[in-house]
Amino acid sequence: MKPYPKYFEKIRIRRDKDADLKSRSPICQWDGCKEAGTHKAPVGRMKEGEYFKFCLDHVREYNKGFNYFSGVPDSEIARFQKEALTGHRPTWTMGLNGTMRSAPDMAQMRSGRAGYYNRMRDPFNLFNGPKDPRQPHERKAKPLEAKALETLGLDAKATGKDIKARYKELVKRHHPDANGGDRASEDRFRDVLQAYRVLKQAGLC
Repeated sequence: MKPYPKYFEKIRIRRDKDADLKSRSPICQWDGCKEAGTHKAPVGRMKEGEYFKFCLDHVREYNKGFNYFSGVPDSEIARFQKEALTGHRPTWTMGLNGTMRSAPDMAQMRSGRAGYYNRMRDPFNLFNGPKDPRQPHERKAKPLEAKALETLGLDAKATGKDIKARYKELVKRHHPDANGGDRASEDRFRDVLQAYRVLKQAGLC
């Protein structure tokens, strides 16, 4: 007969992880401290990847006075912060590098699966925009606007000033008081008024 119940044999004691860590850790690098250095603290600028080993109390004290930018000019700190927004990777302003050429080893003619990129749709004209960012973007007239411009005898490049001048000219020519009651001229006058109304609502004049 055993002096203790069989259930005591199933009891397991949980190991102290902190005690194991302390037994394997070096001594704290703080002057005069004999505790285990269980916590890492960065050495400082230009020594990335290097760490001190401190105990918990001393790593807290070290971190309170730690300054990565100690002795660095304000201009350098500002530049570092700006570059950190993009992970210190180079960036370019969109649309300003359209005149840059590809490397000599990149063929302009593509075949096979690579040919897909030559046929890629670009509905918003992001990649084939004007080469010079200062070049004005040419507005493409909508169907109703194009028809109204055609009625006035103008093209899509006509300015607001051109549209108003042409409108005044056609109104004077086809006004009922000036055409002697010509039915065809009245229809033309009505078309001119409608065309000008469409262009004005579109903000072209």
